[in-house]
Amino acid sequence: MALSQHDLLRLMESLRTADGIELIRVLAQRILQELIEAEATVRIGAEPGEHTETRTTMRNGHREKVLTTQAGDLDLAIPKIRTGSFFPSLLERRRRIDQALYAVIMEAYVQGVSTRSVDDLVKALGGDTGISKTEVSRICGDLDVELSVFRTRPLDHTRFPYIYLDATYCKARVNHQIVSQAVVVATGITEDGGREVLGLMVGDSETEVFWSEFLRSLRERGLTGVRLVIADHHSGLVKAVRKVMLGAAYQRCRVHFLRNVFAVIPKDAGEMVAATIRTIFAQPTAEAVRTQLDTVADMLGRQFPKVKAMLLEAKTDLTAFADFPERHWKKIQSTNPLERVNREIKRRVDVVQIFPNPDALERLTTAVLIEMHDEWIAFPRRYLPEGSMDKIYPPEDPPNTVTPLQGT
Repeated sequence: MALSQHDLLRLMESLRTADGIELIRVLAQRILQELIEAEATVRIGAEPGEHTETRTTMRNGHREKVLTTQAGDLDLAIPKIRTGSFFPSLLERRRRIDQALYAVIMEAYVQGVSTRSVDDLVKALGGDTGISKTEVSRICGDLDVELSVFRTRPLDHTRFPYIYLDATYCKARVNHQIVSQAVVVATGITEDGGREVLGLMVGDSETEVFWSEFLRSLRERGLTGVRLVIADHHSGLVKAVRKVMLGAAYQRCRVHFLRNVFAVIPKDAGEMVAATIRTIFAQPTAEAVRTQLDTVADMLGRQFPKVKAMLLEAKTDLTAFADFPERHWKKIQSTNPLERVNREIKRRVDVVQIFPNPDALERLTTAVLIEMHDEWIAFPRRYLPEGSMDKIYPPEDPPNTVTPLQGT
């Protein structure tokens, strides 16, 4: 699109008086604006004010958009059209996770609670002049609609025989104080062996009430067919599982159990005790697994009576996996499948360090989970082997029937 004489004179004057970064900013802004107008012309099929047979709609003014760059803020104008919508491809919207991180950083900056690292990130994004509270609200509002849809989406499209529950802790400001917030996450294995993120919730603690509310929310969204819940042995979590997920067994994470054992034995005995306990999970049958647990408890009990007591007390929950197909055992003995999820959450959370409020924490963690969920769906890879899932549900359950779990 050629510049008018008036625009050309304005551009030449701007370039003549600008210097350094400002010169780059002016050039970038002008180039981007012309490219936007050119793309709009192709989309519409006509130049501004032009009447052609190929014109499909009409321009209807512009809306302002500020693009933050290393050279500073670029003031752009996006053409509006009478029918349909138009958004220039060269300004492709950030991925959700980048949008969420950007929103959190900006919100922290506006509220004056940013750390040095957050200030540095704001500058790296080209926002030396800051950002208005109105702009932050707009960014967060646009994000929240999409993120809320993901958190509340129905789960009744398939059955989930196995679900994993875990929590990680992050810092956020609540009532002008920095407090620890629990981010609880649920993922599931579908009846055809795939993986999905089921949901998350942010709260003050891992109480029974908190976990019960979370589990009920999953069921209200249509979660069905659960046969085994794999989780750590938080008291509130276990009580909530037994109360809400009636009909499902509970598998205590073997990795977390070993950590609990290490807390009651001398450090130099850790390797020997761990190797001995691992033999429980290497047995070929359910009966052998439980027999070996008794054997190991007696063996270790001579030197470590507390370990024996722990093993016997945890026997039912620690060996629940053995009642399911043997080909699944390694994947359902622990919450390790959630480790990568938690690591990715922590990696993003560490950038912000302290969130301005719990909503900001939920916003970013939801965006992280959406990206992982989309990756699992877009590039499907069986998490459990083909041909092994049909052993989970009894023959009287038709494959396409979803039977709700009992309980309240």
